[in-house]
Amino acid sequence: MTGRAAYRGAVHPFRFGVTASRAGSADEWTALARRAEVLGYDTLLMPDHLGRQLSPFSALTAAALATTRLRVGPFVLANDYRHPLIVAREAATLDLLSGGRLELGLGAGWNRRDYRSLGIPYDRPGVRVDRLVESVDIVGRLLAGETVDHHGPHYTLTSARLSPPTVQRPRPPIMVGGGGPRILRLAARAADIVALQPQMDPRGRPIIRQATEAATWAKVALVREFAGERFDRLELNVIVADAGLAGSGRPPLESLSAAARAAVVGLVGTPYVMYGTLARLRDVLLRRRERLGISYYALPARAMEAMAPLVGALAGR
Repeated sequence: MTGRAAYRGAVHPFRFGVTASRAGSADEWTALARRAEVLGYDTLLMPDHLGRQLSPFSALTAAALATTRLRVGPFVLANDYRHPLIVAREAATLDLLSGGRLELGLGAGWNRRDYRSLGIPYDRPGVRVDRLVESVDIVGRLLAGETVDHHGPHYTLTSARLSPPTVQRPRPPIMVGGGGPRILRLAARAADIVALQPQMDPRGRPIIRQATEAATWAKVALVREFAGERFDRLELNVIVADAGLAGSGRPPLESLSAAARAAVVGLVGTPYVMYGTLARLRDVLLRRRERLGISYYALPARAMEAMAPLVGALAGR
C-alpha cells in the first residue's frame, strides 16, 4: 500500500462478528451465542446455504432470545431464494423479537449447488445483480414503513406493507455483500454496511487474485467514488475465512501453526485471513483502518476463543 493516500473519512469503532451455521442441538447453538456475547463479539452472523446448516431466521431468533446484547444477522441472504416481501417480513419479525438487534445482510446468490437443489436457473451475474438491485430497494422501503406499490422487471407488489413496524428506526441496518463493481455501487448507495468480498467468477467460485490487500484497496476506492457524501456513514466489513493467534497463552502446537501461517499471510497480503501475534494483528488492523477504513471483521466460529484477546483489545475502540 506504499505510495497510496491514507483513508480520509470518519473512523468507525472496531466491531467483530462470529460466523456460525451449525449445531447439534438447541443447547449447543444457544451456548455458542452466549459465549460469543461473553467474549465481547458484537454480532452472530449466518451464511445462507441449503447444505448442512441451520435455517438463518429461525436460528438467529433463537440466538437473540438467548442473549441480551449480541446483534444477529444473515451474512448474507441469497436474494434469489426469497421474494423481497417475504424477506422484509422475516426481517421485521426478527428485529421485533430481538429487541432491535438485527443487521440484515443481502447478496445476489452465488452457490450453484443451492440453485440446483432448488431447481431454479443460475442466471448470469448481471441478471442476478439486476434482481438484487430491485429487491434491496423494495426491502429497504418496506422496513422503513412505506406502503409499496412496485411494478418492475422482476418483482410486482401492490399495497404491500409490514405490521408491526421494526424496532430500529427508520429501519434496521442493511448490509450488502459482494465484490463486483455493480454490487459495490449498490452497497455504496443503498446499504449501511458494505461487506467486501472477492468477486465470483461465472461458475460461482471466488477469484483468488481479488483477495489481496491491493485488490481490496481498489474496491474501497470504488465504494468511496460511488457513495460520495454518504461514504463517511458506511461501515466497511471483511469476512475472515481463517484466523489464529500466536502466543497469548495458546497451546504450543496451535501457536506454532498460527505463527507459520502468519508468515505466509504476510507474504501474500490479504485481509481475508488473519494470523499473527496479538501485537502484530492489532497493529495491522489499526493501520488498515487508517488506510482503508475497514473496521468490522467477521471471524469463523472455530476461531472465536483463540481470537478473543484481539476482540478484547480493539472492540469498540
